[in-house]
Amino acid sequence: MNLPLDFIDYTKKLLGNEWDAFLSSLSAESPISVRFNNKLQPKLQNEHVMWCDSGFYLNERPFFTFDPLFHAGTYYVQEASSMFLEQVVKQYITTPVVALDLCAAPGGKSTHLSQLLPPESLLISNEIVRSRAFILSENIQKWGNCNNVVTNNSPSDFSSFRGLFDFILVDAPCSGEGMFRKDCDSIKEWSLKNVEMCADRQKNIIEHIWNSLKENGILVYSTCTYNQEENEKNIAWIIEHFNAEILHLQINPQWGIVENNFGYHFFPHKTKGEGFFISILRKKEQTSAIKIKQKPTQTTKINLDVLLEKEMFKVIQNNQFFYAVPDKHLELISFLQKNLNLLHAGIPLYEQKGKDFIPLTGLTLSKYFNKGNILTHELDYESAICFLQKENFILNNSQKGYIAICHKNTPLGWIKNLGNRFNNLYPTEWRIRSKNIAKNIQYLLNV
Repeated sequence: MNLPLDFIDYTKKLLGNEWDAFLSSLSAESPISVRFNNKLQPKLQNEHVMWCDSGFYLNERPFFTFDPLFHAGTYYVQEASSMFLEQVVKQYITTPVVALDLCAAPGGKSTHLSQLLPPESLLISNEIVRSRAFILSENIQKWGNCNNVVTNNSPSDFSSFRGLFDFILVDAPCSGEGMFRKDCDSIKEWSLKNVEMCADRQKNIIEHIWNSLKENGILVYSTCTYNQEENEKNIAWIIEHFNAEILHLQINPQWGIVENNFGYHFFPHKTKGEGFFISILRKKEQTSAIKIKQKPTQTTKINLDVLLEKEMFKVIQNNQFFYAVPDKHLELISFLQKNLNLLHAGIPLYEQKGKDFIPLTGLTLSKYFNKGNILTHELDYESAICFLQKENFILNNSQKGYIAICHKNTPLGWIKNLGNRFNNLYPTEWRIRSKNIAKNIQYLLNV
C-alpha cells in the first residue's frame, strides 16, 4: 500500500510506538460485517460485533447481489465500526425523539437508527446529492419501518427549523482515511489540502444545523478518518463556538476503542473494523422551538386494509405517490413536505396513473404489510432472481390482478397478472443489473 508521505508523518506522531502495528493492519483483509433487520431473526454461529446486538462478522464475502433476501431488506452490509452508533442511542435516547440524519446516504446508519430509536420517534434521513438520495430512499424502504422521512436537501435548508430536532447525526463528509484498505481510490484523492478543505466544510455544516437542535438536544458527529483536524479540533471548535457539552459513553475495554477527551477512535490494529471517529455533544444554550402550524394534507381514497393497525396511520399524497404515515407525526410530516424536497415518507402505498392506483414495492417490504389480505405467489431461487432482474419467468398462477411475489415466504415486490402475461412492477432503478445467476447460493438467513 503506497501511503502519502504526509499521512505517514502525522499518523506516526498520532500513534507513536503503535504505528508499525497500525501499518500492518492496513495490509490485512478488511473484515466483512452485516447488520440484521428485526424483520427476521438470524440463526448464525458467526462472530458477533460486540457493540451491536444485530451485527455479525462473516467468514467470507458471499454474492450479496444474488441473495433475494438481501434485496428484501432482511440485512444490511455495514462496516462494523460504524455500528457503534447503537451505544449512543442505548445510553442517551430513552424517550421518543424527532431525529435528523443529515448526511445519510447510502443508509447504513439511518436504517440502524430507525430500528434503535424508541417507539413513536420520527427520523428524517437527508442526503444533499440527488442520485445518492434515491439510493437512501431505496434502502429505507427495504428496511420496512414506518418512522422515516427521506429528504434531498442541503444543510442550509434546515437552518430555519429552530429547535425542531432532539437528536442530530452528522456523519460528515471527510477525507476517508479510515477506508484506505477498502478503497484504494481514497488514497489517491488524499492530501493535506483536502483534509483542510474537509475540516472547513464540516464546520460549515455544523453552523447550518446547530440552531435546529433543541435545548438539551444531542448532536452526534462522526467521520471515517483519523486526523485531528477533522475530529478533535472540530469538536473543540464546536464546544468553543456553541458552548456544547461533551458526553461520554460506558464502553467495554475489550472492544479496543480508544477514548479521549473529545470522542472515540476506532483503529484497525485495535478493533475489528475500519477507521472511525465519533463524538457526542449536548446543546446547553436555551433555544425556543419553531411552532409547527401546518394543515395536514390527507386523502381518504386509499383503503388501508393491507396494513396492520391501520388506526395508527393517515394517508398523505406527495405528487402522484401515496404514503401511510404515523398519525402522531402527520402535522410535522406535512410541514416537512411543504418546506423540503420530500422523497419518501412512512409506508409507500400506491402510485396514481390516471384512474389506476398501482401498489408500490415498498409496501410489500414494510413490516406492516399484511400478506393475508392479498394474493401472493412463491418463487424458487432462479425465478426470484429473474424477477429482481425484471426478466421474464414462468408464472404458474391463473389468478388475475396484483400479486405479491415472495421468496422463502418473504415479500419482494409486485406483478400484475393479466392472464396471458404479466407485468413485472419491480422498480427499474432497483433491479439487479447483472444477467448472471450465482451458483450454490448461500443464504445468510435460514427462514
